[in-house]
Amino acid sequence: MDLDLSALPARERILLTAHDLFYADGIRATGIDRVIAASAVTKVTFYRHFPSKDDLVRAFLDHRHARWMAWFVDALGRRGAHERSGDAQALLLLADVMAEWFTDPVFRGCAFINAVAEVGGSVEGAAERARDHKREMVEVIADLLPTTLPQRMALAQAAAIGIDGAIVKAQMGGAELVREAVEDLRRLLRALADAAAPTSPPSR
Repeated sequence: MDLDLSALPARERILLTAHDLFYADGIRATGIDRVIAASAVTKVTFYRHFPSKDDLVRAFLDHRHARWMAWFVDALGRRGAHERSGDAQALLLLADVMAEWFTDPVFRGCAFINAVAEVGGSVEGAAERARDHKREMVEVIADLLPTTLPQRMALAQAAAIGIDGAIVKAQMGGAELVREAVEDLRRLLRALADAAAPTSPPSR
């Protein structure tokens, strides 16, 4: 963890510690005692802020959503997405954005896919938060496409499904699988961008 947490308020310290542990090692594998020890707080302090592990999991997902979406929008912006908004070929920027994430040393896949697999049926609100996260991702992708495009949301949904597939493949580990995941995604995005291109009327 690069950030020095010692000066942060207890709740924020617990949440950021849990974020890193849950994402790196999994929600089920990370017990409350480990979070308490790593956060350097007492049990009384922990339970004052998070009455149960489920409460901490929900807070983790809310924090992860805000953090990841901020990164996603910024990563697109750094590649000129704002200037190319409305150009369907801007969809191809998504492959470069995912390549940046997949090669991050702390990449462990999508926290929301992981959370649904682990606790989606047992932690109230977890699956709903995952759906909301994916819905917002689709909205950001749709903003890359022309607003007049009739199939705009359908294409954004297809791109999002492609991203999720690439995430899972990259999560399997190894530089070769990461490269394949990015290139597979790039091919899909190119096909979607071509599908969004206006067609010329047939010549007489």
